[in-house]
Amino acid sequence: MHAQKGFTLIELMIVVAIVGVLAAVAVPAYQTYTQKAKFSEVVSAVAPFKLGIETCFQEQGTLANCTNGANGVPAATAQDNGRVASGSGAVTGNTATAAVITMTSIAGDGFAAAVTYTLTAAAPAAGRPITWTKGGGCVAAALC
Repeated sequence: MHAQKGFTLIELMIVVAIVGVLAAVAVPAYQTYTQKAKFSEVVSAVAPFKLGIETCFQEQGTLANCTNGANGVPAATAQDNGRVASGSGAVTGNTATAAVITMTSIAGDGFAAAVTYTLTAAAPAAGRPITWTKGGGCVAAALC
């Protein structure tokens, strides 16, 4: 009687097929994960602007005066910084009850085009905190 040594061709083909199926599922999930991780730098870059607007609102009692470079709100970024594009952090649409912060990623490095992230501040009734609503292209792309 001859003892079997090694694997048969069928067994090897089955293993290769299983590895192929696993790779087909894992690679797209990993790419989405890495894009979210890269975009988190853009999301975290909003923090100083958000804090500046909240502080300005508490001091001024209105969002109308909470603009870039005034009343504690930082100026918009002057140059590309990491994955954050220059001109990001623009505070626009200021009224007594609303303001919008816009951050933009640089194109490339995992992003085919620049992706925007917006935070819209809504002024509350007296004594309540500002409510923030996120938006922009990152919401549709599931990056933020």
